[in-house]
Amino acid sequence: MDNKNLCEAQEVVIRFSGDSGDGMQLTGTLFSDTSALMGNGISTFPDYPAEIRAPQGTVAGVSGFQVHFGARKIDNPGDYCDVLVAMNPAALKANRKWLKKGATVIIDGDSLTEEHVKRAGFETLDPIAELGLEEYNVVIPDITTMTRNALAQTGLDNKSIVKCKNMFALGICFYLFNRPEDHAKSYLQSKFAKKNPAIAEANALAIDAGYNYAANTHQFANTYTVAPAPLEKGTYRTINGNVATAWGFCAASEKSGRPLFCGSYPITPATVILEELAKRKDLGVKTVQAEDEIAGICTAIGAAFAGDLAVTTTSGPGLSLKSEALGLAVMAELPLVVVDVQRGGPSTGLPTKTEQSDLMQALYGRNGECPAAVVAASSPSDCFHYAFTAAKIAMEHMTPVILLSDGFIANGSEAWRIPSMSEYPAIVPPVAESAPEGGFMPYARDEKLARSWAFPGKEGLEHRIGGLEKHALRGCISHDPDNHSRMVRMRAAKVAKIAEYIPRQEVFGDIEGELLVVGWGGTRGHLRSAVEKLRSEGKSVSHTQFNYINPLPTNTAEIFGRFRRIAVCELNEGQFAAYLRQQFPQFVFEQIDKCEGQPFTTAELCDKLNALLK
Repeated sequence: MDNKNLCEAQEVVIRFSGDSGDGMQLTGTLFSDTSALMGNGISTFPDYPAEIRAPQGTVAGVSGFQVHFGARKIDNPGDYCDVLVAMNPAALKANRKWLKKGATVIIDGDSLTEEHVKRAGFETLDPIAELGLEEYNVVIPDITTMTRNALAQTGLDNKSIVKCKNMFALGICFYLFNRPEDHAKSYLQSKFAKKNPAIAEANALAIDAGYNYAANTHQFANTYTVAPAPLEKGTYRTINGNVATAWGFCAASEKSGRPLFCGSYPITPATVILEELAKRKDLGVKTVQAEDEIAGICTAIGAAFAGDLAVTTTSGPGLSLKSEALGLAVMAELPLVVVDVQRGGPSTGLPTKTEQSDLMQALYGRNGECPAAVVAASSPSDCFHYAFTAAKIAMEHMTPVILLSDGFIANGSEAWRIPSMSEYPAIVPPVAESAPEGGFMPYARDEKLARSWAFPGKEGLEHRIGGLEKHALRGCISHDPDNHSRMVRMRAAKVAKIAEYIPRQEVFGDIEGELLVVGWGGTRGHLRSAVEKLRSEGKSVSHTQFNYINPLPTNTAEIFGRFRRIAVCELNEGQFAAYLRQQFPQFVFEQIDKCEGQPFTTAELCDKLNALLK
């Protein structure tokens, strides 16, 4: 590498984009993993097409993967990209709006044929001019042709060779940002070596070919290096939200001494949690891929009755199907964690796109007076902590807990410091070991208002279970009006009492001022970045992000009372704002909503917050 052209960058955003069969998710993952291994802070955003298999070469079929890496901790995957890798004209068209001024655009020249250009919906045969890219650094290597030439001696068929073109593009980016090729090659070797070593070798050769093309043709005026981020000491790895969620439950199982059971039905974008837990038979994890959503939660309820840490995973459509059985878990007062990885709705909606539109369903979507605790994770690595926390609350308070994630943080990844289990508290469920003198009362309660967890098969602990109303102590069926009223209030009080066992809400920035930006769940990275930018400009803006939704932290009203204006930002039409108005009618909550299946951008948040400040 010619070091005289080597520049130091503080942070960079790259977007890899192409047809859903072009391997953009793998390309982006290998680049981001390599950057994490070099010590950079990273945040990623996979952007899948909503259709299972949209027509090839069309904008609807474009798949993207954005990675933001830098010499500091990175909170979000970035708004606009410094480099766009587009494998065809449709990818170029779909991502034009995400280019920074002066960005580098790398497009496969072999794809700029009349057929491909027309299929992408261009009105002319010159997509570069039509999109106004003359002032950008547009590089048009014939990626497909050069991949064929580089792999001509491998003996692979043409289709297999062309599939390696994503690795050629990866090699270009490795050169451009001074990344080593070792990790990517090692991954390819482990993935393909046993089944098809020729494929592993071909992909490695394609990386080399792309790297050498970029090094030898002088198409790029500069190359860049990004220094490691000053992260807390420890062992790090990249992790996405779904894997972190699965591991958080494994940690809770270890800390509680209760075996882990997951009964689920596959649904986008939650399926990976079930898949990851199915790998952990070495930890005693039991999984059932049920025939439908209702069977999934019912197997989990049965496991909870038997004494397991019981989990079921789903997305919005599945949560609605599970609602009746969730009411059974509330009535029976069994510990259960329901993970809802939210996506765009209603109905099938936008299966691969992100939203926060299941909040009202999580809070109220059951028949009768049916309270459930609700917790939300805020980042991919955060999912580990809040999966652990949701399991702890469920077991220690003997109640179902809904853990809200979303497609953005579930599929996105970031650098995660692997914690020591000594950093996490013990989980002590109220397990009944033997019947007390006078006989077992299954609905007698402890200081948390939790009933005992009595496992079947223990002499003296026999009790009735089911969906009919229970006697307040004996657990037998009761139709007495006063008893029903008492039990309804008791179940609500038990959930409300969880507030005494969760952390107080914190504020980023000044604890009082002009504007408080309020968010919940997976919007934290973008909101924090926007607030940091406005604060750097001297503006009186602070931020608080809610992870505990029901119940809310005990100091919530105290925080709200210190600010002149409160703006609630969420990826729906104002569900959390409506909930806060119900809980705190003394305050005025202004709304910044987005319901497009896409996360916020820092730029749009700054514009809207500045408008409120004016």
